[in-house]
Amino acid sequence: MTTILVTGGTGTLGRHVVTRLRADGHEVRVLSRHTAPYAVDLREGDTGLDSALDGTHTVVHCATSARGGDEQAARNLITAARRAGVAHLVYISIVGVDRVPFPYYRTKLAVERQFEDCGTGWTVLRATQFHDLLYRLFQGLSKSPVMPLPARVKDQPVEVREVAQRLAELAQGAPVGRADDMGGPEIRTLHSLARGYLDAAGRRRALVKVPLRGSAYEAFRAGGHLAPDRAVGTRTFEDYLTERFAVTGGPR
Repeated sequence: MTTILVTGGTGTLGRHVVTRLRADGHEVRVLSRHTAPYAVDLREGDTGLDSALDGTHTVVHCATSARGGDEQAARNLITAARRAGVAHLVYISIVGVDRVPFPYYRTKLAVERQFEDCGTGWTVLRATQFHDLLYRLFQGLSKSPVMPLPARVKDQPVEVREVAQRLAELAQGAPVGRADDMGGPEIRTLHSLARGYLDAAGRRRALVKVPLRGSAYEAFRAGGHLAPDRAVGTRTFEDYLTERFAVTGGPR
């Protein structure tokens, strides 16, 4: 068994990766900004990073920030990993980062390229959006009597635990470079997915399809973020909603 560091190991994806790797018998270190003993802000690249990487064989990089700084964080991580002699760097990315000119996608693509040029073994897995992202989107939009949705856009949500399992499998193997993309089992319109959320939540809202403009919207509308040939996930959005509402007792 090996020592594996998971960055963002308390987040939506990272915590499931940690659970899977520990179940397989590995020593897993969890790095996040606020969790001891490896409380490190990768954007700062402080000395705690060297301690976290000491004796580590593999790094699974799940950390990301909506506030920006992902490129600098990756740069600091890769530099420290090379210094520590880490053998395998694994990164989770998003399907379509090379096809959709969306700012966050551009950042993910730039980080991918850092991993490709890292000088050690690397693996990149691209996945479609998690069910949780759509849930939070629809939850926010449904606070109004009318839910505006981008017109003629589809999505292919995937179960986060299935992505975590695949990421853990890749982390335990030899570096493969670009792994096969991973998409959810269904490609559906946002209107259909929003209707599924409302039905599960027991809410009635008017759905309005809003045409947008811009190159990113056109790329989303063309399906640049979808992986129809890699619909390998098994849990549908309704499966996710059923479990979610069973736990929470309803929308919040």
